[in-house]
Amino acid sequence: MSDHDNNSVTDNDGDDDPRFALIPSDGSALAETGVILMGLDAERLLAGLGMATLADDPAQVALAVDRVRHGVTAPVTFDALVAAGAHRWHSARTALAEVDRTPPAPASLRRSWDRTLRLIAHCDLGGPGPATTAHLAACWLRREEIDSRAARPAPVPAFPGR
Repeated sequence: MSDHDNNSVTDNDGDDDPRFALIPSDGSALAETGVILMGLDAERLLAGLGMATLADDPAQVALAVDRVRHGVTAPVTFDALVAAGAHRWHSARTALAEVDRTPPAPASLRRSWDRTLRLIAHCDLGGPGPATTAHLAACWLRREEIDSRAARPAPVPAFPGR
């Protein structure tokens, strides 16, 4: 194998070998975040979407700060974050499906990620922040798995004495 250019390696036939393609040095940090998010399981993606939805919403952040200031403690459970993420996913999925009616085409992860970010930018999703945008992109790229997990009911928390 020999170096073909700065971003790829060629095999003995002179063809680019994608297994050894390096990312461009001017690539976006959000694309690398996307690569990491795509490695998470569906529950963790939905929990991240739930957390991002809360953290990206200034009103929710203000309410949380006010609660803490007044000594109200209400720890958020993983299951509650998954449920919040599933709720956000259900509301966003319809808007995404209206804009993107084509079946997913085979493409590199980074190319699919960039296309999905452009798709989200053109949807009426209420101006999601960067964390919500990243999690929605990952969920959209893995929508069959996310739909399956989001369709399951959230576990009911056990209360002491029951």
